[in-house]
Amino acid sequence: MNIAAAKEMAPYLAEPTAMPVGSPGKTGYLRLGFELDDEGRSILRDLERRTPLIVQQELYFDEGMPEMPCVYILSSGGPNVDGDRYEQRFTVREGAFAHVSTGAATKLAEMRCNCSGLRQHFELEAGAYLEYLPEPTIPCRHTRFIADTTIRIDPTATLFYAEIYMSGRKYYDRGEKFAYDILSVTTRAARPDGERLFREKFVIRPGRRSPETLGVMNGYDVFANAIVLTPPAEAERIYDRTEAFVDDRRRLAAGITRLPNGCGVLYKALGAETDPVKRLVRSFCATVREEVKRRPMPDEFPWR
Repeated sequence: MNIAAAKEMAPYLAEPTAMPVGSPGKTGYLRLGFELDDEGRSILRDLERRTPLIVQQELYFDEGMPEMPCVYILSSGGPNVDGDRYEQRFTVREGAFAHVSTGAATKLAEMRCNCSGLRQHFELEAGAYLEYLPEPTIPCRHTRFIADTTIRIDPTATLFYAEIYMSGRKYYDRGEKFAYDILSVTTRAARPDGERLFREKFVIRPGRRSPETLGVMNGYDVFANAIVLTPPAEAERIYDRTEAFVDDRRRLAAGITRLPNGCGVLYKALGAETDPVKRLVRSFCATVREEVKRRPMPDEFPWR
């Protein structure tokens, strides 16, 4: 990841005073590859990892799709700290399918010199299907974080990609709402032949301009962004089934729009607390699964 190329991160490139960038344990790497076996079951064929990122094995517990591997990404290093650099690569080969999540929320610790960076690459071949639903990201005071996600997807494949960001440690001490320094998040997608589909980027600097304004967060504390890349017919059915609303009583809001180039839809949700927003995102994912795979999504485990 060339963080220096992102102009917004220029103030946060000093060498950490503790362990420098590139030290062992600060450059996590994960590569997962899914494919169909001879019996038509999807399996985790490729697994490469470097601490602190950990994946042990695939599990088959989804009652709606018992033949689908479910994988949890874990971290042995605690929160992301100054100078951490992580990279994750996911490949879903022709006709394969998978569900990927994280074992817990991603916590971003206070940073004084440098920043933390995450680069992700998703590649979905013809007819592939992937649900990526990680737990929320929690930025602490003076967090500096940049994420860059690249997607290459066949026109017949489907990717459900979600990310949830909290405003901070809302109930810590006297609260750390929007006390971080910067969040920079970029997502881009293209076809295997290089045709560009869309690019979305948001940069949040609470010290320069508070997100708690009308038209941005406006009193909400949790933000969810869900991207669905899927063929046009499925995208239209998903769009028609998804409600856009503002519910002042429940302190929830959600909206949906079509992505350019007929490649899918974009869903956003806001809430005062994490659990209701997570339920909205999972419910939206259930709609996607029903329309694309014609299979139900079971309720989330009570302890999640």
